[in-house]
Amino acid sequence: MPENGLVAVVKRDCPTCVMVAPVLERLARETGLTVYSQDDPGFPETIADVADDTALDESYRLGVEIVPTIVRFEGGAEAARTYGWDRAAWEGITGLADLGPDLPAVKPGCGGLNQEPDRLAELRIRHGDTGIGSRRVEIGVKEDPIEACYERGWTDGLPVVPPTEARVLAMLDGTSRKPDEVLGAMPPNLDPCTVEKVAINAVMAGCKPDYMPVLLAAMEAVLDDDFCLHGVLATTRYVGPVVIVNGPVARRIGMNSGVNALGQGNRANATIGRAVQLAIRNIGGGKPGEIDRATLGTPGKYTFCFAEDEENSAWTPFTVDRGLKAGTDAVTVFAGNGLQGTSDERARTPEELAATFATSIRAVDNINKFPAPDVILVICPEHQRTIAEGGWDKARLHAELLERLTVPADSVMPGAHGIAEGVSRKLAGKTVCKVPPEGLMIVRAGGGAGKFSGIISGWTPSNPNYSRAVTKEVTF
Repeated sequence: MPENGLVAVVKRDCPTCVMVAPVLERLARETGLTVYSQDDPGFPETIADVADDTALDESYRLGVEIVPTIVRFEGGAEAARTYGWDRAAWEGITGLADLGPDLPAVKPGCGGLNQEPDRLAELRIRHGDTGIGSRRVEIGVKEDPIEACYERGWTDGLPVVPPTEARVLAMLDGTSRKPDEVLGAMPPNLDPCTVEKVAINAVMAGCKPDYMPVLLAAMEAVLDDDFCLHGVLATTRYVGPVVIVNGPVARRIGMNSGVNALGQGNRANATIGRAVQLAIRNIGGGKPGEIDRATLGTPGKYTFCFAEDEENSAWTPFTVDRGLKAGTDAVTVFAGNGLQGTSDERARTPEELAATFATSIRAVDNINKFPAPDVILVICPEHQRTIAEGGWDKARLHAELLERLTVPADSVMPGAHGIAEGVSRKLAGKTVCKVPPEGLMIVRAGGGAGKFSGIISGWTPSNPNYSRAVTKEVTF
């Protein structure tokens, strides 16, 4: 760039740039204007020595947004700038009068090529303006990037998307949060979990940038002390993070809350849950056979994420139960097992369904195991309709279930039903409840046909010393 003088940035594929070519010719002749062309160093043809900026480096350094752009430099610093064609503005910057007398007074320009998303990402990487601080891992010219991720232990057993700088940069554009923001210390290694590191794992999981706000809320939830991630990893039980999304954001990013909501096939559901698991593995070191000591594990440890169907529900959203206002964008994370189906195709009253649900919940862990871990009851639409038509709301169902889950302690002592498990004999003559009130959660999801609800049981009963469900609002 000149110490003093004028610089113009143009492209042939811009009608306004073509229109002002005679003005540029005059400026070059009378002021020594320097012209940079984004797409054709032979344009404008009437100007000698047009600078080739087809690599767009000068446009990037100048921060060009619209072409034509004209800038005046004084003492090596930018003194004034305008873009598009505005005769008065151009005359003010150049100090020349009667510019383009045959041209309209004003005409808008075109977008600079350096602002096209793919090119802008490439330029940011080339100029070191990504804000990405992670170490770049070089792989061999003939090395397959996907196989390289396997060999370095970054996968969950399925192929991952190689996290190139361009992909990570695009992922970071999905949130306003700074790449170096620390969300917490990731167990078991307690390494800092930053927004950038989450973005890297989001790329590997196959997320879209739009998913980042939801994913970051999920990561904040699993890092909350109440979730007890280290314990969730180290237990020999089956559990892993179950991610439940509420609020308008779920629909906006295309999450599934209906048919097959807890199954495969939806990109947002699948990749958000997977990104949580990959981040735990790759940031904190939570790998199976090491800190992860699950006896059997669960397929949900690949991914377990779905949205509540608020739009079609007769009940207040799960977020209201969690202390937030209806309509709040929020993520709840629960240390849960796989799905335990609870089927009842004949019940026609809420009382009958409550009996079925309570009996199914009684089976969690062991029918003699009191208290059991917390549970989430996922109610399908047909079952919810039966309950609502019977005049029950969610609070009534919750209360009725707790009543049915409360039994004489003598009936579940060791030896009852021929089972060695059971409650302490010190509780003889008393009653016990299968789950504490705060440990029974109800969510509405699923397809409109089929009377099949489900239970997601957890790791432990609600207890400050163990894992509890954690809800975090989504920050954009």
